Amino acid sequence: MTNITNTNKPVIGITVGDLNSIGTEIIIKTFVDTRMLEFCTPVIFASNKTINFYRKLMNENNFNYQSIKDFSRINHKQISVFNCWEEEVQITPGVLNETGGKYAARALSVAIQCLKDGYIQGLVTAPIHKNNIQSANFNYTGHTPYLKDAFGAKDVLMFMTAENMRVGLLTEHVPVAEVAQYVTKENILSKLQLMKDSLIKDFGIDKPRIAVLGLNPHAGDEGLIGKEEIQHIAPAIKHAKGNGILCFGPYSADAFFARQMYTQFDGVLAMYHDQGLIPFKSLATGEGINYTAGLSIVRTSPDHGTAFDIAGKNLASPDSFRQSIFSCLEILEKRATYASNTANPLKKIELISEKGAV
Repeated sequence: MTNITNTNKPVIGITVGDLNSIGTEIIIKTFVDTRMLEFCTPVIFASNKTINFYRKLMNENNFNYQSIKDFSRINHKQISVFNCWEEEVQITPGVLNETGGKYAARALSVAIQCLKDGYIQGLVTAPIHKNNIQSANFNYTGHTPYLKDAFGAKDVLMFMTAENMRVGLLTEHVPVAEVAQYVTKENILSKLQLMKDSLIKDFGIDKPRIAVLGLNPHAGDEGLIGKEEIQHIAPAIKHAKGNGILCFGPYSADAFFARQMYTQFDGVLAMYHDQGLIPFKSLATGEGINYTAGLSIVRTSPDHGTAFDIAGKNLASPDSFRQSIFSCLEILEKRATYASNTANPLKKIELISEKGAV
């Protein structure tokens, strides 16, 4: 891997997402503010024609960029667009079709290769549609499982984070009728370990406290309304505690959020998608983002979807996307600090011993 940067600013890759969604619009709205260049060097994975189409549609003449096909010409004082395709592509904002998914997948594939090659230090992904992106090369329910395979991770955690709460999911895009089969001691322990490690390394929390939600109403009511809490969730919590993870529960999800118990914890493990995301999107303060914990690289995204209903109308808010950029940068910095603080621990012990002897 060659380090091609000559600046302390991280090079952040940005995938355009579904071509017909709000993705390109929120990217342009974010980076038309040139102050963003003080924090990072953005590289947008798309095509010049895609960017120009939306720039014209939005009447955003102040959005300037340079076009690159490799990283030899990167300018750290300018936005770069990495051309992932040259062919003419018909863009139809607000329309769900095969074209939007095909080129979203291509931009993502190119960006991931650049991550692996070390040309970019972090990745921020604009929204994709989970149906029209399906192909022989993308047979996944979303970014999270795709990235897991792309980087050979044993497991990953979809981790929604905001100023006042962090919610991770045991299961992601799984039909509700199938959720219970994934609620196993092994799966819960894996996600708890990922959450603990991420809270320490990515968020700088030395001794994180984690709450675990139950699956059933009232957390099963001692087995009256389901056995998963007794058979799987409680045993996993007990085992995790015995292995140094400060976790508690299982809590009844409704009371947990209604009584604001989440404020007492650094992270919350929800059993399924809506159990975690409905309260997160309702109660989170500031702008929430989606972070994929457990990867060797840093990837964030906004906490919303493609929003086809407002695509092309210049109505989409860039706030969550902008926060995704800042969160990516903050996590990169936290990881670097953690790596520095834990490097050569033996030498640090020796140094402390010497000082003590003096």
